[in-house]
Amino acid sequence: MASDIGILRRVRMELAYFSGYFALRQHKTAGAGAILRFERVRPRDSRAFQPNRWREVTPQFLDQLIPALKRWNFDLVTMDEVCRRAVTLPKKTRFACLTFDGGCKDVIKEAYPVLSKHGVPFTVYLPTAFPDGIGEAWWLALEEIIAREERISLVIDRKERRFATGNAPDKYDTFEFLAKWMRTLPPQDLSFAIHDLCTRYSVDIAALSREASMNWDDLARLTADPLVTIGSATVNYHALSNLKEADAQREMTMGKAVAETALRRAVTHFAYPFGDRQSWRREHVMMGQEAGFASAASTIPGVVQARGYTNLHTLPRIAWDGRETSLRLMRVLLSGIMFPAVRPSRDNWV
Repeated sequence: MASDIGILRRVRMELAYFSGYFALRQHKTAGAGAILRFERVRPRDSRAFQPNRWREVTPQFLDQLIPALKRWNFDLVTMDEVCRRAVTLPKKTRFACLTFDGGCKDVIKEAYPVLSKHGVPFTVYLPTAFPDGIGEAWWLALEEIIAREERISLVIDRKERRFATGNAPDKYDTFEFLAKWMRTLPPQDLSFAIHDLCTRYSVDIAALSREASMNWDDLARLTADPLVTIGSATVNYHALSNLKEADAQREMTMGKAVAETALRRAVTHFAYPFGDRQSWRREHVMMGQEAGFASAASTIPGVVQARGYTNLHTLPRIAWDGRETSLRLMRVLLSGIMFPAVRPSRDNWV
């Protein structure tokens, strides 16, 4: 569920919940457990234009979710335990693992107090350029520009393109088009495009990115907590599929090395930046294994199977859409009935 659930999908999920169908099927579909993916955690905002809202949950939702997972008899576990359960015989109880992508400041400011209160383990996947203060959260800069302006222009394929952004529907359409386009660009071209926009419309992308990201002091505080696992998400958080092979390998190995040096702790878990099927390829799976990662998480939706039937280097996750607050729908997703069946094979990508 990387974006909008959709009306028909929601209806199906509501029917599955109230009919009890999910409970009847989950013994066959729920696998050994599930990895939940979150990104930003902050109070709800009333602004009309929030194209990145799906990336966010509120602290209140997190505070409600954790007791719900316990009521549903899920064991809340570390990524190390996920890897162990994925290759052993299934247990009577299923697991849930909480993960947070991007190293956002909200994690320590808003999420950590809630997670600490409940005493649950969680994993943060860190792109190391951001605590260094040189990462570029281009999606936040793009949102800021479109939110402020009634029209914008930029060069696409050597042609000046103009977009009307005077109302919320136009803003959403423009953001969706430009974000999709930017996701396909090699890093150099992406950097040029977003810096061109930021220069035209006076947005300080460096300051914006620093403000949204944890620094090394924040991460040192998290690292001191035995319930926290720090994983890697490369250096610059570029989609690996947009990089040359040598550059992709360097991003993976350097991200791991920088985090280990700064935090003085082994970093053995990885998450593909953005994580969908368009953002990485099979050769990147091999690179993760060669770099020494015990696991690599995607954002491909699904549950984790036991007995080694899920590849530890293409782990599926359930990416929760922050515009949705229904714990009923979370319960249905955790049952696994909404995801394609995975044929038992140790060669599965997911």
